[in-house]
Amino acid sequence: MGANGSSYPHSCSPRIGGNSQAQQTFIGTSSFSQHGYGWESKLYSLEHGHERPTDRKKKSLGLATLKRRFIKRRKSSRSADHARQMRELLSGWDVRDTNALVEEYEGTAALKELSFQASLARAEAPSLQRDLAALYQHKYCTDVDLIFQGTCFPAHRAILAARCPFFKTLLSTSPGYGAEVLMDIETAGIDVPMFSALLHYLYTGEFGVGGAEDTRLQNVDVLVQLSEEFGTPNSLEADMKGLFDYMCYYDALLSFSSDSEMIESSGPGTPDEDLRAHKAILSARSPFFRNLLQRRIRTGEEMTERTLQTPTRIVLDESIIPRKYVQVILHCMYTDVVELGLVLRGSPSAGSLGEVQALVSGGRGASTRTEEAMELYHIALFLEFSMLAQGELKPRCPYLVVLVSMAG
Repeated sequence: MGANGSSYPHSCSPRIGGNSQAQQTFIGTSSFSQHGYGWESKLYSLEHGHERPTDRKKKSLGLATLKRRFIKRRKSSRSADHARQMRELLSGWDVRDTNALVEEYEGTAALKELSFQASLARAEAPSLQRDLAALYQHKYCTDVDLIFQGTCFPAHRAILAARCPFFKTLLSTSPGYGAEVLMDIETAGIDVPMFSALLHYLYTGEFGVGGAEDTRLQNVDVLVQLSEEFGTPNSLEADMKGLFDYMCYYDALLSFSSDSEMIESSGPGTPDEDLRAHKAILSARSPFFRNLLQRRIRTGEEMTERTLQTPTRIVLDESIIPRKYVQVILHCMYTDVVELGLVLRGSPSAGSLGEVQALVSGGRGASTRTEEAMELYHIALFLEFSMLAQGELKPRCPYLVVLVSMAG
């Protein structure tokens, strides 16, 4: 009666006074003693929550079992012992074969490291898509003017015809150089910015970066209407490969001469020996060809050729650019792929690096793949055509610059 609740050992009130470490809250429970009939109290600290020792023991056992399972699974998922497998593989090999395998591994590792260091030391080569975007922006060597809503769009008929069936049919009615073609588009809502974005797409395979016209051209309804009127183009790579194969609307001829005084000559050549090309692609991929063609425009030669409706003839010094590599160079300009299978190995190349090496060695044997790659690398430096030096090689092998570095 009238007792203070705090004096009971099972009270939830904190104890007052005494040692600070003892100032904790306890919850008491009673259990029946095995040795008597009295009640025996047990106290459990709230520091461990409301769990009983038996519950904590069960949890710890469960965690230990789970941990053992994880360890067992991790051991079973470890990778194979490659050292043991290599020992078993090489146990029956001859010592010379083993040394050859080790040298092959060391050479591959060195080549990989050299390729990595070379990629860090040089700038990334501009791709075909990037060069064509610059071509559309700067309007190099245009040969047709598209008139749309009073605005003139200088363009390149070969690229438009290769990319779009609509333009292929339209431009066939105006074959002359510098022809003005009036555009009449039936798709509703096409204005000048949208038409410019459409041309940019035909050149690059992508719509322009940013701008309201890009958002409108990404509208499904507008794209469906444009595809019905203009047709659906293939991928940029496929269309440019077709342009290289068929050379429709070519406007340049590449000729070769061993006489350095014949460079840039416009005299008649042998049609069977000339190689067809497009000035738009040449100027877009190589600053050497671009400067050469721009100089012809300044001197008035371009206007004469347009008047006569004749392609531009470019004479190259074969001692600098051997004839046997021209197909490889042109193929790379149109596709970004260095196809060594296009090398004309039966064609003589006066003054080329391979011939000089053959004369020094006392024979005239066939050039190896490495020698051909080295010559192409030097040609790429001369033409300032970095993709020829860094592009994907077929048959597959490391970059040309890696081969040159190893030879050096």
